[in-house]
Amino acid sequence: MKVLGIDIGGSAIKGAPVDTKTGKLLAGRFKIDTPLTLSPGEMADAAGMIAAHFKWRGPVGIGFPGVIHGGTILTSANLDKKFIGCDGIKLFGKEIQAPVALINDAAAAGLAEMQFGSGRNYPGKAMLLTLGTGVGSALFFRGRLFPCELGHLRMHGKDAEKRVAASVKHRKDLSWKEWGGRLDRYIRSLEDILWPELIIIGGGVSAKHDRFFKYLKTRARLVPAQFLNEAGIVGAALWAEQERRG
Repeated sequence: MKVLGIDIGGSAIKGAPVDTKTGKLLAGRFKIDTPLTLSPGEMADAAGMIAAHFKWRGPVGIGFPGVIHGGTILTSANLDKKFIGCDGIKLFGKEIQAPVALINDAAAAGLAEMQFGSGRNYPGKAMLLTLGTGVGSALFFRGRLFPCELGHLRMHGKDAEKRVAASVKHRKDLSWKEWGGRLDRYIRSLEDILWPELIIIGGGVSAKHDRFFKYLKTRARLVPAQFLNEAGIVGAALWAEQERRG
């Protein structure tokens, strides 16, 4: 099945058509940078531009960085707060003019990694963390998805993502050792609660995992995401396929 996957992030929105049988992109990613905070209408328009770029008329999966219940967006930590309470399926579907399925962006990335990537065929308990503008998270047990918001656990009086997101390293010009130490303390606290057997680190920074993995002393096996920045696109497409199948 061919599905258009769209991944909404804190600094860009990107998409590509995906072969959901293989997880392969059928064309190069089309990316729109969003350095300014876009309103829900503006973001929906950007999603429509991606669909128009590919002349897309089929199903569309969208990963959004927030809590999704049904089609309703309940949180928007790193985007416009006007998204909160929006019917995301209606919002994006109206602009794209195609069937839309909506999922949390980290959950989408997790689906891609567990089906085709670093967690493929893994039978135990896995945790995925995406490190970008914020920290996304998802848990899997025997391949079953459990979306969650571990980036908002409190750490030194503030949301953990305000200390360990990749954007924080860049903004505060932290060394790999300084940032890796912060990330290590955060992941250790998650391990004490959740006891994952496999930890997958995603987001663009995972391409440089050799620079900071040496500072992470995890009990669980630690691996970089295989799909890197394509995970959200592939996973959003997989979610749309699952929704269509019911």
